[in-house]
Amino acid sequence: MSVETITLGCRLNFAESETIRRLATADEDWVVVNSCAVTNEAVRQTRQAIRRSYRERPDARILVTGCAAELDPETFAAMPEVERVVGNQGKLRALAQPPFVLSEVEGRSEAVVPSPFDYALRAPLRTNEVVPAGFLGHVRSFVAIQNGCDHRCTFCSIWQARGPSRSLPFDAIREAVERELARGAKEIALTGVDITSYDHRGMGLGVLCQRLLATIPSLQRLRLSSLDSIEIDEPLLELIAGEPRLMPHFHLSLQAGDDMILKRMRRRHSRADAVKTVARIKSARPDATIGADLIAGFPTETEDMALNSLKLLDDCDIVAAHVFPFSPRPNTPAARMPQLPPELAKARAARLRGAAAERRGRWLDGLAGSTMDVMIENNSKGHSANFAPVRVEGTTRGEIGFARIIGRNGDHLTAVWA
Repeated sequence: MSVETITLGCRLNFAESETIRRLATADEDWVVVNSCAVTNEAVRQTRQAIRRSYRERPDARILVTGCAAELDPETFAAMPEVERVVGNQGKLRALAQPPFVLSEVEGRSEAVVPSPFDYALRAPLRTNEVVPAGFLGHVRSFVAIQNGCDHRCTFCSIWQARGPSRSLPFDAIREAVERELARGAKEIALTGVDITSYDHRGMGLGVLCQRLLATIPSLQRLRLSSLDSIEIDEPLLELIAGEPRLMPHFHLSLQAGDDMILKRMRRRHSRADAVKTVARIKSARPDATIGADLIAGFPTETEDMALNSLKLLDDCDIVAAHVFPFSPRPNTPAARMPQLPPELAKARAARLRGAAAERRGRWLDGLAGSTMDVMIENNSKGHSANFAPVRVEGTTRGEIGFARIIGRNGDHLTAVWA
């Protein structure tokens, strides 16, 4: 029996894919396509991955899971290449024997037994006892701390696929982190759909991180995945200021730099809030770097509104921008708003990406001559603590040390051990 996983989308999906593979006990050969539904392009790539997998591994059975499968199971079930479709609720144990989900519902254990194409699809979401964790053979491991989202951003369908926010217990997270470190991980990145909403019995994200670092001395490098800037709490800011084991790169879910567009997106922060949050992070940790998700061409966006998002790159000192042209998702309020021509949205996204690439290039050039804490991940390449990509020739996976930056080759810095 062999299980291959193909993962699209977020870091939570990567952690879940590795957990599916690790828990699998089925006798047959399977390819698991863990889908994404954040954009129409992501759904298209999911279908493309299914067809490619069928051509390359005709003897394997194909299981499709993830957010696209949750939102539109009938379409994937109708594909002749697909053997099974599994919803997000049942994905972790989809290939376990016996194939059921153990869940805790108001203190009772339940077993949910699937039939083909309806395995927990659209079922009430429960908190599963398994903490998704892992990232294949990499030295950075992703550990999920929560799932789902309570917000209703007008452009997003993920809350429909993942359900409400549910936070995993501290002890389960701590045990998962310890297991990943025992498996060889050198760095842990906490992930989820909306990790800044983490709240388990009054414990927020900042206190969770403090307790993990206090109780696991071997945890020397802790990262956070995407953060909602308006939800960053005071304990987390205290940790940013005083804990060197928390890596100083923070990726923010900003989405836009214009107040009217933010309002129409139903985001809970203003432009000024975003700028203030970055200023507080930089004040607490001067070496911190900022990444951000940004959407170009949102419905009703004027040229002036688009320029406000462009200016946000400078105002928030963004050096790692993930830019997406707006993609209308089914059954979302934004899909019913007056749309911009797709070519205009793509042009604005290209302009935003170009400006972000220029800023990033200047940032990387400015690091020449500095000494940086670097972890090597593969092929002599790795990242510094503030997530600059670095190549140190002759190194092996898992090496950690201080490197002196001697130049830049494309999007990678070149360095030697200091």
